[in-house]
Amino acid sequence: MIRPVADEAEHGTGLQLKSITKRFGTFVANDAVDLDIRPGEIHCLLGENGAGKSTLMNVLYGLYQPDGGEIVIDGAVQHFANPKAAMAAGIGMVHQHFMLVEVFTVAENMILGREPGLVVDLKAGRATVRELSARYNLPVDPDAVVEDLPVGVQQRVEILKALANDAAYLILDEPTAVLTPQEIDELMVVLQRLRDEGKGIVFITHKLREVRAIADRITVLRRGRVVGRAEPGTSENELAQLMVGRAVDLTVSKQHAEPGPVRLEVENLTVTNSAGAVVVDGISFEVAGGEILCVAGVQGNGQSELADALLGNLPVLSGSVRLDGHDLTDGTPKRAIIAGMGFVPEDRQHDGFIGSFTIAENLVLNRFDRPPFAKGAALDLEAINGNALRLRDEFDIRTPEVQNLGSSLSGGNAQKVVLARELSRELAVLVASQPTRGVDVGAIEFLHKRIVAERDKGTAVMLVSTELEEVEALADRVLVMYRGRVVGIVGPDTPRDVLGMMMAGCSYDEAVALAAAAPTEGGDR
Repeated sequence: MIRPVADEAEHGTGLQLKSITKRFGTFVANDAVDLDIRPGEIHCLLGENGAGKSTLMNVLYGLYQPDGGEIVIDGAVQHFANPKAAMAAGIGMVHQHFMLVEVFTVAENMILGREPGLVVDLKAGRATVRELSARYNLPVDPDAVVEDLPVGVQQRVEILKALANDAAYLILDEPTAVLTPQEIDELMVVLQRLRDEGKGIVFITHKLREVRAIADRITVLRRGRVVGRAEPGTSENELAQLMVGRAVDLTVSKQHAEPGPVRLEVENLTVTNSAGAVVVDGISFEVAGGEILCVAGVQGNGQSELADALLGNLPVLSGSVRLDGHDLTDGTPKRAIIAGMGFVPEDRQHDGFIGSFTIAENLVLNRFDRPPFAKGAALDLEAINGNALRLRDEFDIRTPEVQNLGSSLSGGNAQKVVLARELSRELAVLVASQPTRGVDVGAIEFLHKRIVAERDKGTAVMLVSTELEEVEALADRVLVMYRGRVVGIVGPDTPRDVLGMMMAGCSYDEAVALAAAAPTEGGDR
C-alpha cells in the first residue's frame, strides 16, 4: 500500500529529519525532505540513482551541512559539524564505497580515529573486534589485512566499526551493490538481528526485492523530493513506478536469438593471477554474433579474471583468444579496443572510471586519441563536449554539467557513463562484467534493452553476472564456472535450482538428479 507523502508520524523519541534541503550551486539535491527513523525498525530509503538518497544521509552523518531544515534526536535539535559529531550522537554509516585503509589490518582500522592518545593499543583493538564479532555473529579475523578480504567481509568490518562507536542508528548506503547472493542473505540476517536489538536502521537501495523482504517502512525519493511512502507489501511494479514516475517493464522483451558467424573464440585458455595461482583453467568456448552468452557462477570462481584476460589486462599462460579471426592472445587493452572489443569492468571505480576527470573526458577514455575527438596531437574539446551532451541525454546521466568531475556522480550514474562510453561505438564483441550492478530499476530496464539491441545488431555479447534474474532474462546460453573451469553450457530455461547446484560444482547431469531427488515444500517428490 502506498501512503500520502504527508503521512509521517511525529514521535518524541527517535530520529527525525525535518524539511532538509541541500543545494550544490543551483542544483537542489534534497528539497525539504522529511524522514522519521525509529528505534527497532528497518526504514528503507528507495529511489533512482541521483534521487538524493546518499546526499540526505551524508547530511545526517555530518559530511554535508544542510541549507535548510533540522535534525532532531529524542526531541533535541542537533548540529553535526562533521562525522565525528554525528558518531558521538549515536549515528554510524556504512558507505557504498568502503572507508577502510586497505593496507591496514582489521584491528588497525577499528581503532583508527579512536586513539585515546599517542600510544596505539592494538591489543585492545583486537579484543574489540573479537567481542563485537561474537556478539553480532559477524566473524572477522582482527589480524587480517583488509585488502586480502572478500568484499562481503570488508563490509562486516565497516559494520563493526559503526557498532564499536555504540551507534544507535545505522545507515547502510547501497549495502548489497557489490555482494554475492549468499553474502546478501547473510547481511539480511545480521540487519534483522540488529533491528531486534533496538537499532534504528536506514537501508538505502534501489533493489525492490530486497526492500520487500526486509523493510518495516519504505520512503521513496525522486529528484530530491519525497514522492511517497509505502508498506512492505506494496508490489514491485508499484514501487518501481513510484521511483521512476512512470510504468516500468520489469521483464526483458527480446526475440529468439538468430546467431550468425562465430566472432569470439577462446580455446584452452589458462590464466594466472599476480600470485601465480591458476584462476582460469583450460577454458574453451565460442560466442557468435547475435547471441548473449552469460557467464554465471559464485563470485571468485575466475569470471573476473577471464574477462580481464580477454581484454589483455592479465597475461595468458596458455591457450588463445581470437576476435573475428584476429589473434588477441597476450595483447594489450588498446589493441583489443581497436579490434572492436567493448569492455565493462566489474569494478568501475578502479578500472572503468576516473573520478578526477570530467564526465565528458570519462566518456572518451577509449577514443580520446583518435578522430573525431583528436585533431592530430590536440584534443577537439568541442567534439568531446558535444559527445558528452548527447550521451548524457541518451543514457539519462543525472548531472547538470558534463564538465563536472566524475567524482560528483552517484555510483549508478558512474556506471551509466561506463556503459554509454562502450555502447556508443561499433563493436564486434561486448564483454560486460556486472553491467547493472548498483543501477536502479529504470536504468536497468534501459540498459537491458540496449544490451539486447547490441546483440540484435550482430555483436557477440559475453555478460558476466552473479544476478540469476539477470542471467535468466538476458542469456541465450549460460556458461557456468566453478573454480576456474567450465562446469557446463546450458540453455536459459535451465531451472534455477539446477543452475545453483552447477555453480556449486556439480555437472549438469548431477545437478538434474539432485534437483529431482530434493524434497518439495509439501514433502518428498
